[in-house]
Parts: sequence; structure tokens; C-alpha cells
Amino acid sequence: MKTKANSKPEQMLPLGDIKVQIMAALPGAACEIVPNPGPSGQDSLRVEPASVLAVARFLRDDERHLFDYCSNVTGVDWLDQTVSETVKVAGTDAAGQATELEEKVERVVPGYLEAVYHLYSVAKKTGPLVLRVRTGNRSDDVEIPSLTPLWRSCEFQEREIFDLYGIRFSGHPDLRRLLMWDTFEGHPMRKDYQSPDETLAFATANGKEDV
Repeated sequence: MKTKANSKPEQMLPLGDIKVQIMAALPGAACEIVPNPGPSGQDSLRVEPASVLAVARFLRDDERHLFDYCSNVTGVDWLDQTVSETVKVAGTDAAGQATELEEKVERVVPGYLEAVYHLYSVAKKTGPLVLRVRTGNRSDDVEIPSLTPLWRSCEFQEREIFDLYGIRFSGHPDLRRLLMWDTFEGHPMRKDYQSPDETLAFATANGKEDV
């Protein structure tokens, strides 16, 4: 009996073309391409939380893409960064004439948390498309929409990110700790997390044993 040969995988459209299609289908959707300077060169698509559900639904349902499977979801903690910039300021030259001078200034870029989704199309055999969603900061603005309603495979992985990084996923059907116990304090994958033993060791080293 003859069997039908497997269809050849299609080639995923360039990320720039996908962004153009998103903007055409969803006017006002906030998204940008994040370049990857590493060896893989795998750029990603960053979407603002307010737009991510609509964009994700488009990527899943549009016949040109059909990203029907989310393979994995990871969390990233980005700390505050101090960056130096050169700015022009008003000044005077050696002759006392008004001129523009260059001055280096430093500013702090607030840190944030990020959820990173890897999407594939089983139907088209394409992917991955890397989708990024950032929180407003690392403290009181750490909620983003859950994508579990669109891809059920996100459920446990979003719970893991909530547990280890502290991102709250609004609309998640069962958002609770996955690896740590309910009374555990903190989020152990945060870059500034200190375990109770580390805190005690630091206090002891600084002459403060009563912690």
C-alpha cells in the first residue's frame, strides 16, 4: 500500500515581515524586534503586555503562521543598569564665546522581569518564533497576561516562572507555587535573592548575629 509522503516543512517568514503583518492586522499593537548579536542570530519579537494576547492569538490563528504549539517558557531577571551617555550642554569656549560642549552623564535604566515564549507551528513545521513580554519593573509592576488560554502547554511553565521569579500571570487558571512550598518567602531565581543561610552568614560576618 502506498503512503503519502510527508509534506516538506515551510520556511518561516522573516521576523520583520511578521511584524508588518501584525501591525496591519492589529493597528496600535506595541511590538518591536529585539536583535540577537550572538552566534545564533535568532532575533525575537518583544510585545507590550497590553498587546500580547491579541498578538499571540494572531500568531496562532492566522493561516500564514499557525503557531499552534508553545514548546517552552522561560523567565529572565534583568537588574538595574547604569549607562553613560554623551550629551551636549551650553558653555563657553576659551575666548568666552557661547558654544556647545560635550558632557558625559550617567543614568539608571530600571530593571524588569521577562517571560520568553518559544512558538512553533506543527501544521507548517516552522519555528521557533521567540516572543518576549516584559514587566514594568522588578517590584510592584510585575503582572503580565497569561498565555495559557491560548497554549495549554504554558500552564505549568508560567507557574514555575511565578514561583522562581515572581511574575504574576493575570488570567492564569491556577497560579500558585510549583517547586517551592506555599510559605516560602522570595523567588530563588532572582539575581539578588539571598537564601536564609546566606543572609545569616553575611550578618555574622558584619558582626550582626541577631537576625
